Amino acid sequence: MEKDILEHRLNINRRRFLSRLSMGIGSIALGSLLIPDLFSGSGGESEADFIAGIPNFAPKAKRVIYLFQDGAPSQLESFDYKPKLREMMGQDLPASVRGTQILTGMTANQAHFPLVGSFYDFKQYGESRAWISDMFPHIGAIADDICIIRSMYTEAINHDPALTFFQTGAQQGNRPSMGSWVSYGLGSENKNLPAFTVLLSKGKGNGQGVYSKLWSNGFLDSIHQGVQFSSGENPVLYLNDQSGIDRRERRKMLDKLAELNEISYKEFGDPEISAKVQQYEMAYRMQSAVPEIMDVSKESDDIIKMYGPDCLVPGTYAANCLLARKLSESGVRFVQLYHQGWDQHNNLPQEMAGQAKDVDQASAALVTDLKQRGLLDETLVIWGGEFGRTNYSQGKLEKANYGRDHHPRCFSIWMAGGGIKPGIVYGESDEFGYNIVKDPVHVHDFHATILNQLGLDHTKLTFKSQGRRYRLTDVAGKVVKGIIS
Repeated sequence: MEKDILEHRLNINRRRFLSRLSMGIGSIALGSLLIPDLFSGSGGESEADFIAGIPNFAPKAKRVIYLFQDGAPSQLESFDYKPKLREMMGQDLPASVRGTQILTGMTANQAHFPLVGSFYDFKQYGESRAWISDMFPHIGAIADDICIIRSMYTEAINHDPALTFFQTGAQQGNRPSMGSWVSYGLGSENKNLPAFTVLLSKGKGNGQGVYSKLWSNGFLDSIHQGVQFSSGENPVLYLNDQSGIDRRERRKMLDKLAELNEISYKEFGDPEISAKVQQYEMAYRMQSAVPEIMDVSKESDDIIKMYGPDCLVPGTYAANCLLARKLSESGVRFVQLYHQGWDQHNNLPQEMAGQAKDVDQASAALVTDLKQRGLLDETLVIWGGEFGRTNYSQGKLEKANYGRDHHPRCFSIWMAGGGIKPGIVYGESDEFGYNIVKDPVHVHDFHATILNQLGLDHTKLTFKSQGRRYRLTDVAGKVVKGIIS
């Protein structure tokens, strides 16, 4: 038994323990104690690549709000205008355009691939003259504040791996999410709130599920896991004291528990013991911070009108956008919002219109709200899904009814604030909206750019686990300099 304990102590990763201590919410004081050789990157550098809580260079953004549209909204009905598809309505997609791309099992056996243009019209907005669908008039109104990327691509062709890829940088599970990496790298600006929070909502369309592995800390310490806020009476589960326990008693209990855990740590040397104590303390502080964050009664009538009446209904997309602003404004580093219902394999014109109505006003309001508070420059807002949609119809094509299959080769997202150039369109797809012809942006490039805006070099933000060094961008990724102001 003693031999086992000794071996466990010898196998403790000192880098992991010390880096987490230096991350202690709101403090980087122990960063200088980190031993350089424990931080050497994959190239074997002699100096520390990364010290927890300290950016590699001056950041342009302090925080991220990621409005993830789960299910993959069609780029052809949103931000990538392709009149050619209307001209060739019903004609087969040329084989030369499709090439050797693998299709999903839902359309691979179709005898024909009839092209279908958007049921909805597009207009040009702002000084940028960006083409945006009539389904998104509010986002169109902020066209000069956003950067539309029309050349995103991924290798994943099905929802689970594609969604996991965007959130963690890998198609398989058990990797840290992007929010966890940011928490590990920078910590929280507010000692009373976690660095990484998660909000869920569901629209009227066909939904794909979301699951806790998407906001998991993976092999990082558990203090970096995303904290989910719900729409119920208790927005954070198990946060409140049990009946008969007041704040004073709770404080005494936590102090005693910390003493016991310290003894346990000295005995076994497991860093998760220390992490558990930090989580208890965070929960104690959140008991007073969370009710204030959730209270929207002090928001002005103009703000409520801007986000729309649904922002007063807990759990809606609009309410979560307003809550995201409040969390970010209070110093939460990474706010992850998932809105489900974008999986339109059929009945796309009707379903997508409902989904767009759910998110259009509140998405634009969030950007405008941050801008008028002077927070947009330091807050990076992202809107988009896990892949795009085919330019041909899945199944039977009708004049006012069609569906689109998954399309990983080319799709659109938009970004705003945080040092991203406003009022531009980056990248270009072909006239069929099928292949990228200019400035491709891979998922790893997307992640590298987000970290760059936060002052983090994606090649240096690493963590050693099971004998190898991992990073959010794996062994790839480059910063997309063309969208940085």
